Amino acid sequence: MTPLPPRRQRLVRQRSFRQRPVNQKPGRQRHWLVPVLLASLALALWINFAPFTRLIQPLAAARVARLPATTPFYSGQRIMVLAPHPDDETLCCGGLIQQARAAGAEVYLTFMTSGDGFEFDAALEGRQLRPGPQAFRDLALKRMNEARAAARVLGVPASHLSFLGYPDGGLLRLFLEHYATPYLSPTTQLNRVGYDGALNPGSSYTGLNLERDLAARLDAVKPDLLLVPAPQDAHPDHRATGYLALRLMAGRGQAGRLRFWVVHGGLEWPLPKGVHRTSPLTLPTRAPNLAWTRADLTPEQVLQKARAIEEYRTQTVLLGRFMQAFERRNELLSTTPLPPGPILQGH
Repeated sequence: MTPLPPRRQRLVRQRSFRQRPVNQKPGRQRHWLVPVLLASLALALWINFAPFTRLIQPLAAARVARLPATTPFYSGQRIMVLAPHPDDETLCCGGLIQQARAAGAEVYLTFMTSGDGFEFDAALEGRQLRPGPQAFRDLALKRMNEARAAARVLGVPASHLSFLGYPDGGLLRLFLEHYATPYLSPTTQLNRVGYDGALNPGSSYTGLNLERDLAARLDAVKPDLLLVPAPQDAHPDHRATGYLALRLMAGRGQAGRLRFWVVHGGLEWPLPKGVHRTSPLTLPTRAPNLAWTRADLTPEQVLQKARAIEEYRTQTVLLGRFMQAFERRNELLSTTPLPPGPILQGH
């Protein structure tokens, strides 16, 4: 047989290579599919299905049940909650706020930011695929109004609310890097407080001004208890709020008046997601060893907290199941910001 010319031989080899299966054994290309599907199913059960969560966390509820009770509130006591964003005060402390009001205490809410940094939320509210600065500013005004509505549900007078108006997502940078030099918000393109109804409109976005405004609120209210995020909270705005509160209250010799809470407590905490109002709020995985105390809520208080959460419509449309997971039969406060023992192990 006459051999093919070299060019023809190359063409035949290339065609043969293109037609040859990459893997001759059927099914080998999808060997990863079954494990991925099983892992996805397990994750969905872990996040959403209460019996499954209890199965893999058998001691969590018992540990919460053994916690000491929070110290009761009393008439005339002055309570302030520092909320890094509108909705944090309700998620962490909606039941405690009701209990304080029922005892005759005065409750004050101070919002560090107006929630102007949530891109997906701004896109949805502004009906824009790529929201511009004005969409984020409009979102802040909506969230401030939602905070006022939630406060009414919880029985907090409008005169007891203060909005400092600093940048959502920027508080830790103000605390660490922009203490004296203005910070430019990447979402609103503001470098100063720009919202009517804020405590000091026009104040530059610096850590110095943030500290000044918060100190002014502390001086005006003189709280007997200040409820703030714990340093272990995963959100940087929450950590910065806790750090700033610790510094200011320690400077006044009043660090013992601080109580600490967590909202962003670790991977998928609190579990399961959604409405489970008869289940306990378990200890956050990022901070299981703080000096936690437990506030038991009545069914009526849980329902009222749920109504306050519903006022945050800009948030529940995207984060509804996460927010509903805080509608539990208890809330948690720690009397200390750090667990006992050394912060770092080893050298």
